[in-house]
Amino acid sequence: MRLASELAEHYTIHIIERRGRGLSSPQGAEYSMTKECEDVLAVQEQTGACLLIGHSFGGLIALEVACHNDTFQKIAVYEPGVSIDGSISMDWVPGYEQKLAAKKDFDAFVEFSRATGPDRARKVPHWLMKRLLRLFISADERRQMLGLLPENLREHREVARLDSTYQNYRAISAEVLLMYGGKSGSKWVTTAVEHLAAILPRASTNGFPALDHFGLEKGGAREVAAAVSEYFRAT
Repeated sequence: MRLASELAEHYTIHIIERRGRGLSSPQGAEYSMTKECEDVLAVQEQTGACLLIGHSFGGLIALEVACHNDTFQKIAVYEPGVSIDGSISMDWVPGYEQKLAAKKDFDAFVEFSRATGPDRARKVPHWLMKRLLRLFISADERRQMLGLLPENLREHREVARLDSTYQNYRAISAEVLLMYGGKSGSKWVTTAVEHLAAILPRASTNGFPALDHFGLEKGGAREVAAAVSEYFRAT
């Protein structure tokens, strides 16, 4: 919402509440990346939008949409969730599933956070990560995150299914801005950006030294919005 508010000074913004979120319908048993792409294109058809922005898993969706459809002229993605040779770990899934089954939702969230957060997080003991997450994530944010744990698992299964398929993005005709934070601290981010920059026909990169993976949603919203606006305006 912060990034959208900044961009709304110059553009008409349409925010998609993806399946399982907000007022949208549940993901459903047949959930897949194909469904995600269909949803984006349905919104595009209704709005006539020709520009697309995606963050993390949303960035992966944006690339998948553009790979199979040339509707969008320009795309901006911030640290898209593209896994290359297992760069986005799925080792956390068994423990995560066990804790969900035992209704230990916060412990499942801790498993996920340790495995997929900054690389240094993997060295943090489970008990300490549990305390840190309670300390640094507000109660409202925690409730929202814990309510999305099943959706999170389905989405990461799609990340794993699409692992190392990034070569398909050679087919993207749109211009793509690849953005990343200098403080993300995750090797998978660097791997994804480097490989995508090499394979995308019309790619540009923009780094934000002071931002982490969630920087565009927090203190860096204005900075990222300025870069995206400039990119979209350029001919």
